[in-house]
Amino acid sequence: MGHVVVIGSGIAGLISALRAARVHDVTLVTKAELTAGSTAWAQGGIAAAVFADDSPELHTRDTLAAGAGLSDPEAVRLMAREGAARLHDLVALGVEFDTAASDESDTRGPLGWARGLEAAHSVARVLHAGGDATGRIIEHALATALDEARSSGRMLVREHTTAVAIVRGSDERVCAVDVAPSIPRDGAVVTERLDADAVVIATGGNGQLYRHTTNPPVATGDGVILGYAAGAAVVDLEFVQFHPTVLAGGGLVSEAVRGEGAVLLNAAGRRFLTGAGHDPRGELAPRDVVARAIAAQMREQGGAPVLLDATSLGERTLRERFPTIDRLVRSAGYDWTREPVPVTPAAHYAMGGLLTDMSGRTTVPGLFAVGETGSTGVHGANRLASNSLLEALVVGWRAGDLLAADVAPSPLPTPSLSTTQDKRDDEAGAVEVPTVLSEAPGASDALADGATPVAGEYVRDRAWDALGLLRDGVTMGDLARELADAQPADALAARLVPLARLTAEAALARRESRGAHARTDYPATDPRQRWRRAWARRVVASPELLTHDLHSDHREPALAAAVPTREVKI
Repeated sequence: MGHVVVIGSGIAGLISALRAARVHDVTLVTKAELTAGSTAWAQGGIAAAVFADDSPELHTRDTLAAGAGLSDPEAVRLMAREGAARLHDLVALGVEFDTAASDESDTRGPLGWARGLEAAHSVARVLHAGGDATGRIIEHALATALDEARSSGRMLVREHTTAVAIVRGSDERVCAVDVAPSIPRDGAVVTERLDADAVVIATGGNGQLYRHTTNPPVATGDGVILGYAAGAAVVDLEFVQFHPTVLAGGGLVSEAVRGEGAVLLNAAGRRFLTGAGHDPRGELAPRDVVARAIAAQMREQGGAPVLLDATSLGERTLRERFPTIDRLVRSAGYDWTREPVPVTPAAHYAMGGLLTDMSGRTTVPGLFAVGETGSTGVHGANRLASNSLLEALVVGWRAGDLLAADVAPSPLPTPSLSTTQDKRDDEAGAVEVPTVLSEAPGASDALADGATPVAGEYVRDRAWDALGLLRDGVTMGDLARELADAQPADALAARLVPLARLTAEAALARRESRGAHARTDYPATDPRQRWRRAWARRVVASPELLTHDLHSDHREPALAAAVPTREVKI
């Protein structure tokens, strides 16, 4: 029996902790209340192939299509295959998904489950609970199960506790976590060391890097920087998904509302996502397409929000199917049963994070990352709607089971040169995607500070302007240079500045538009850049991973010269 430290308390962290605690002692650390993370904010639901007209193969194809060529086919297939079993496991843990009426037999699935349709899904496969409270209900059920596990004596939960460093021993394995109270007493930060045989980072996403976001206040990308500081590779940080419909003034309006039939209107009250030049799926096109179309429409109308018209759904549907959103909209002073409501895009989900496999293993021995902190390759360049809870559930479950079987499993294998970047995957019709380990072209270490003080709120404004829906090299380059000389002036900046540095460099290095990464100076998708780019700290990474001679005949010379890389296969 060993000791596992889990950092974070969303669906991925809770599942990992519950599964590992069957064998090991587990300490779960979370920087706010147990249920304060992003999981409880998830409205739309959880996607899985559990209905008669669906299959894991169809779910796989939809996910790969949304991922814009960068999803890992095998990772996607694994998630799709295991999804149904994990949903039944959630039911066993107390989650009650909404059911369809008996006269709606065409929409009923196992246990009578109802289902919804969301963008880029070819069939309705999204299960929901409490109407639009799926995440909150899942979080509550898992927190209840965690309370029961605590009675066994193998589970310790420490709320309002922040992880400040991952410690590695002389054998390079993770051996401890340094933690501190989230709110320092008397202004003094007092750290405590928790010995650990393994560490699971499950701290959620990084939406607070941006001025406008759907994420809770705790989503500041802590886990990515913790892992990066410990030497773990990060990947795909340029891919940030912006949700198309956030109520003007704040508050997510789930894509499921559009799935039920709501439409988007311009300031004059006309639909603008139909007709020539637009995706034929209209309001249910992939999120990146809809979000950019809304941004373009807002520019045409002087920055005014667009309108979401859900009046056709009727008062009963809006109140019963979307009770959380109904309260949000009405509290903002709108009656959405009678009038359209103003909406704008906002930062929503990070496809990038710490590089992992489907069991959450990072490139550091003993260090795992699950949920939005990790990047398995499932989401590619653009996440398919409602796949986030499923991926977190599947990977968190597998991580916990791997730890239960072996508290000291091997890390993600050291990358090796790839000779198969064009290998075809006949089952999914996809191409195997190589991973490239790159040396950052700017600062040698994103944790090295300069001399100019910057505040966290200033960083959020600059990130929104330079790393938002539409990007260009000049604006991002200005930000990268500014960040290189930045000295965090407050606690928020200390969290965000390293993350902003890495994100800016990743976005600058990808000289194309793909999925959620859209550049006005490189508007086309470049098939020669169909690879995932990973980064690691030079000061802790193995030197041979960062200094190997470049072999790049599949890429343009200008890009190869700017970003020293070598192809690797995980």
